[in-house]
Amino acid sequence: MNNVQGKKILSNTESLCPHCLQRIPAARVEWGDDIYLEKTCPEHGYFLVPVWRGQQPSYKSWVKPRKRVETAAISGGQGCPFECGHCQEHRQSICSVLLEVTNRCNLDCPVCFASAGEEEVPDPDLETIKGWYQRLLASGGPYNIQLSGGEPTLRDDLPEIIALGRSLGFSFFQLNTNGLRLSREPEFLGALKQAGLSTVFLQFDGTRRDIYLQLRGRDILAEKLEVIKLCGEAGVGVVLVPTVVPGVNDQNLGEIIQLAVENIPVVRGVHFQPISYIGRYPFQPTEQQRITIPEVMRRIVQQTAEKIKMVDFRPSSIWDGLCAFHANYVLMPDGELLPTTKHDEKSYLENCCDGSCRDDIWGEPKQVSKFIASRWSAPKPSAQMQKSCCNQKVEKDSLDLFLERMKNYTFCISGMAFQDVWNLELERLRYCSVHVVTPDGKFIPFCAYNLTNSEGVPLHRGR
Repeated sequence: MNNVQGKKILSNTESLCPHCLQRIPAARVEWGDDIYLEKTCPEHGYFLVPVWRGQQPSYKSWVKPRKRVETAAISGGQGCPFECGHCQEHRQSICSVLLEVTNRCNLDCPVCFASAGEEEVPDPDLETIKGWYQRLLASGGPYNIQLSGGEPTLRDDLPEIIALGRSLGFSFFQLNTNGLRLSREPEFLGALKQAGLSTVFLQFDGTRRDIYLQLRGRDILAEKLEVIKLCGEAGVGVVLVPTVVPGVNDQNLGEIIQLAVENIPVVRGVHFQPISYIGRYPFQPTEQQRITIPEVMRRIVQQTAEKIKMVDFRPSSIWDGLCAFHANYVLMPDGELLPTTKHDEKSYLENCCDGSCRDDIWGEPKQVSKFIASRWSAPKPSAQMQKSCCNQKVEKDSLDLFLERMKNYTFCISGMAFQDVWNLELERLRYCSVHVVTPDGKFIPFCAYNLTNSEGVPLHRGR
């Protein structure tokens, strides 16, 4: 490591200038307890952005080498991130795919990664969407499908889109939604369920009305709670998705988790997304307006009075350590959340089993896809208890109870920190396995597709 004035260079990478979007050298540097991305544009100057704050967990214990996967790639001229689709520099296969079925929206949120509703763009027709499905199948699919936008429920034919995908062999459909239409039209939710909807990925920023006024421009908490109720009646799983913004809702994370736990097994988990400054946002971010993965985890631990422990969290095995975290639990009858994943210690399952029933195996993208599909979909209760797969002797009643709860009462706390033009690392981007299908059928990593410069000019979207 190089050491200059107390600063240690941990690794070299590349990034983009936030203003001109030119590819420039960058480095991850350690300064005290924090990790920064440091870069300089010859024309626009020096940039220093925090990407990891604090020592719980420590950066070195969390960030691990990743396995490179060879992907089918187009030949590139400009290279990463300009030649996406995949380009020959990409190092990870696909886990899940976003289909943006509309640009229309029934909200005008102050913060929106897609800048939804700003331009009138015709919705892709069913024949175009069928072509997307077929291209995904020809490129290694089927994959987990996220129906997104804009607000996808504005399409009356959304059930047909799901049914079409099902008929072609896709089995997991996640609806990324603000929930407004679902809260008013349970019959539409029923039609989506009948067509094959697996999970409602519900925008859910907090348990207080003022949070929605700040982030969404409207008090819509009651509508969010109604969606949870209706999904329970329809047999559709729900994942709550808060956008975490410092000074707005970062002190509400424990209450979000508590509300989620009270609604298990309808609510399958909470998926936190630290704010990334892409698309439509009201300002150029300062250091204080950043929140990093370890800060989110520490707030969760603190705000749940350590019912959720730091050791419960694990990094992803397919994404960069700065991108994601997850912790998996079983809700026991007494209300305890029993962890089935641990970062540094062996879990309950690892202590009692040969590993064949572990639920924390996040290896290849296909494994991650299957895990998400199984844990985010609504459970299918059964009167029969699952047989033990363990080799060691454990008290029968408690083990049978545990295995039955594993079947119907699992719960996941996870997070994904998307990159923006300020903290973008090309090395990190090349391991992205969440892709957007473009109107012309290319597959572009989510962070690259939605990237915008300091003036909101996109790198890929709309081009």
